[in-house]
Amino acid sequence: MDIDLSGKKILVTGGAGFIGSNLCEVLLAKENAVICLDNFSTGKRENILSFLENPNFTLIEGDVRNIETCLKASLNVDFVLHQAALGSVPRSIKDPVTSNEVNVGGFLNMLVAAKENKVKRFVYAASSSTYGDSDSLPKVESVIGKPLSPYAITKYVNELYADVFSKTYGIETIGLRYFNVFGKRQDANGAYAAVIPKFINQLLKLESPTINGDGLHSRDFTYIDNIIQINLLSLVADKNAINTVYNAAFGDRNSLNDLVSYLKEFLSEYNSEIKNIDVIHGPNRLGDIPHSHAEIKKAKEFLNYNPKYSLKEGLKESIKWYAENL
Repeated sequence: MDIDLSGKKILVTGGAGFIGSNLCEVLLAKENAVICLDNFSTGKRENILSFLENPNFTLIEGDVRNIETCLKASLNVDFVLHQAALGSVPRSIKDPVTSNEVNVGGFLNMLVAAKENKVKRFVYAASSSTYGDSDSLPKVESVIGKPLSPYAITKYVNELYADVFSKTYGIETIGLRYFNVFGKRQDANGAYAAVIPKFINQLLKLESPTINGDGLHSRDFTYIDNIIQINLLSLVADKNAINTVYNAAFGDRNSLNDLVSYLKEFLSEYNSEIKNIDVIHGPNRLGDIPHSHAEIKKAKEFLNYNPKYSLKEGLKESIKWYAENL
């Protein structure tokens, strides 16, 4: 990835998670000093095992809900990439209190720590769930609806806090509204596994995947390398690009039925029986947005963002990894 970023000290919160560990890997390859803060509630130690021998990598096992931990982790840091959060709409519906404590309280702690330690820039994971019940397509950053889940509320509050801290304390912030990110190291197991690794795992086991609803709901599925690109660009962008939010997506949409069709096609190269597996349709999931499709003009204009991987290209890369690691 041809982005000039080296010799910096960068804190990645949630650095042992799916997105966080991929960010750590690229930042280390670019010869930056990387601090990973994670409490391993959802992050995995195996995601960062290969980094532990790197002298430029520091692991702090701790929780963003502890302000002292946040202050320690961000000391003498140039940039923060805040990925720590409890994801999943269903998880937040089941346990809204903990989601709020981590996603709002932890976010605020990190903002305060960044302010106190004079961090140069704070880039954070926002969410497409912020668009809520807005039915306009494609999704434009300035037009949002009412949140449909506790998770969506927490991610919108992050944006509000970041805006206030930028205006009140002069902190440079950039929020990235992630759209259905997928790729290597994404958890394929557990109650809150994301749809793509879950379906890959099931199909490789010759099990029928279950689609929530009729499969016509659509998503802007975004491969991890696109997300890494926009995070790094956010760190090096000029001041015209700061103190706002951007859609982090490919800028296209595919239905869940299309997704399963592509997966069956690509996975059939590993086992020809997969193409004959039937799909199960279950009830719609509470809190889900029917359609999600990002307009990415703003990110292209201000960040020079140019996503390289479409859904099909990203699925092929992901399948290679899962076939070797599941």
